[in-house]
Amino acid sequence: MKALVYEKAHSLEDFAIKLEEVSEPTLREEDVLVDVHAVGINPGEAFIRRTRSAEPGGRVLLGWEFAGVVVAARSDVRGFKVGDRVFGTGDMTRDGAWAERVAVDHRIIAKIPDNLPFVDAASLPIGALTAWEAMFREQSDLPVGVERVLIVGGAGGVGSIATQLLKAETSALVISTASRPESREWCHEMGADLVIDHSNDIQEQLSAEHIEQVDMILSTAKTADNLSWIAKLLRPFGYLSVVDMSPSLNANTLMLKSASLHTEMVFSKVLHGYDVESQGRILEAVAALVSEGRIKPIATTRLIGLTPETMKAAHELLEAGRNIGKVVIATATV
Repeated sequence: MKALVYEKAHSLEDFAIKLEEVSEPTLREEDVLVDVHAVGINPGEAFIRRTRSAEPGGRVLLGWEFAGVVVAARSDVRGFKVGDRVFGTGDMTRDGAWAERVAVDHRIIAKIPDNLPFVDAASLPIGALTAWEAMFREQSDLPVGVERVLIVGGAGGVGSIATQLLKAETSALVISTASRPESREWCHEMGADLVIDHSNDIQEQLSAEHIEQVDMILSTAKTADNLSWIAKLLRPFGYLSVVDMSPSLNANTLMLKSASLHTEMVFSKVLHGYDVESQGRILEAVAALVSEGRIKPIATTRLIGLTPETMKAAHELLEAGRNIGKVVIATATV
């Protein structure tokens, strides 16, 4: 089958992802084989492209957000059959979905609602799982006492879904940060009750709205740089959920507040074999919310054809740091 791969870590200027013939995926226990129809492109994949090289003689095949059709399944798979339309994530230790087909554990995928196109479905899994696991504790419940939630980076993939989940599943006041008119408008479209500019003084803007503290902060970017004002804004015994990786994160500033710090990485459950089935259940819940019209897909940039050219265009958008919602590439079969 054909797949987009590279050998050595590289910059955007030296873009080296190419289309090659690779072996068909080998199915493991619990696996289905999915014919890929669309892939969501994520900042984490661009980071890996810049920093991780293949083993000598090997190649890297990225892509862990996809939608497609089941074309084969192991005998131990339950709940899915050939022909099912599905969406989901994958396993960072295996080949990804920038290919014609991907092998994936059936416990981390879900069926796509009948009225949802593949491109829209591919815009949802990473943001939905990350936001859900970062904010909710049991089922779709926030921690007790959380009534005001601030989302840092509300126009991105995680922030866009987080806002919608909060409005669909809770009664919390949702505050999003965005610095440009178009990203502010997008945050309001996602359902944010209040949008503030993260390039200006956050506390001053909130004080003007008679908000001195918040109960939870979901930080999607530049957490280490923002930690000083985050610690001041968070109420005592509040909650900070972090989904970006930082070279260093000094949590001492949170100790005076006895704040709870939660770090979230969407692949942790699969990597450690911990409660893997819960991710499939979350995606099922998200699919139901989409079907009911309570959550909207976030595919704002749609590219056609899984080629080096479209992938480079997607990475250019990501690295510019100005993308709203999600970049999705539809394969030529759509």
